[in-house]
Amino acid sequence: MANISWNDFKKVELRAGTITKAEFFEEAKIPAFKLWIDFGPELGEKKSSAQITNYTLENLVGKQVIAVTNFEPKQVANFMSEVLVTGFVLADKTILGVSDEGVPNGSRLL
Repeated sequence: MANISWNDFKKVELRAGTITKAEFFEEAKIPAFKLWIDFGPELGEKKSSAQITNYTLENLVGKQVIAVTNFEPKQVANFMSEVLVTGFVLADKTILGVSDEGVPNGSRLL
């Protein structure tokens, strides 16, 4: 991989948000969930399509995650995904990127 500068990294908006709603994404080609994530008063609620089906829908609601909030929105089937939820992709599952302590929704990771 090529090295990037601090200025390159600062362009990526990584923010904390809390999942408020999660549904199975029936129309997706690869199994995924539809997520609604609260990023606080500045950004509000954003949607994401996430291939994290090793989690249960019930366990996702209320979980605070870290997401890239400044990607261009992407149409996934009939759903507009506005943010990218981060995680560690392993052979058999994905582990969500989270904070070890709760932070205010919308907090930026630097």
